[in-house]
Amino acid sequence: MDNDKRLIWLGGKLIPVNEAKINVLSPTSQFGANVFEGIRCYWNEDKQQLYAFRLADHYKRLQNSIKIFRMKSPYTDEDFLKGLVDVVKANGYKEDIQVRQTVFIDGLGGTWSSCEPVNMFIAPIPRGRTLIEGKKGLRCQVSSWERISDRNLSPRAKVGANYINSRMAHLEAQQNGYDTAILLNDNGKVAEGPGSCFFMVRDNTLVTPPCTASVLESITRDTIIRIARDLLNIKTVERDIDRTELYICDEAFLCGSAMEITQVINIDGYPVADGECGQITKRLFDTYYEVLTGKHAEYSEWLTPIY
Repeated sequence: MDNDKRLIWLGGKLIPVNEAKINVLSPTSQFGANVFEGIRCYWNEDKQQLYAFRLADHYKRLQNSIKIFRMKSPYTDEDFLKGLVDVVKANGYKEDIQVRQTVFIDGLGGTWSSCEPVNMFIAPIPRGRTLIEGKKGLRCQVSSWERISDRNLSPRAKVGANYINSRMAHLEAQQNGYDTAILLNDNGKVAEGPGSCFFMVRDNTLVTPPCTASVLESITRDTIIRIARDLLNIKTVERDIDRTELYICDEAFLCGSAMEITQVINIDGYPVADGECGQITKRLFDTYYEVLTGKHAEYSEWLTPIY
């Protein structure tokens, strides 16, 4: 679908995306004064249904971000849901998509400390699935940039401006010939990747940093922990990870709503095992997709049908 036909939800109206305007002097434009969610919806061909994944959890986190960011928002969870369903239906999507739902400080003449007026846009777009086969994977560099912490820009709030931290780490890694980065926190422990959470496997144990290690309270991270423990009987531990542990891990991957599960095959020039997708990562990847598309009844409450 080209942008002349693609519809976006802005301020309660469905309009062509090319007509969606925000004032250049608004606080969201000048200072990144916005909070957002990236929501995945998956098409089930057998059921001819599009399922939005873990909407209630996304909206709980969005409301928490609004609260931490001290926005005077008029929007309820019901407003969030109705807007998303309306714009996806209006576009007629029957394929895997991603929806950016952003609540922002609008208006003309506001400052970096403005708390209102608050507006929202909801922008769906087709988004294919992550490839995880063969030797495809990410080469990562441990960044020289430190991950933001609760002492400066809390990673618990999904604020647009926070992602400049990820931008700096990601661009540094690419400049140095890697695909992306892994950031350490202010204690020198592994935090996460740019816009993604980190997992590794050591001795058949799935390991990820705790939420107190300067990581986003990731919905994908929580999903992976739960299906690893409940469906696959994989021993799972949340603990601090040292930098040098990255160099001797058996498997590693980054994850998030946009990235899904993407294996890491090299860190700082150290190959991760044989450079192919590990068995535990592959099992998690396959089971994750089964859950997303409604093939596990015990997780049916995570799926919101659009049609």
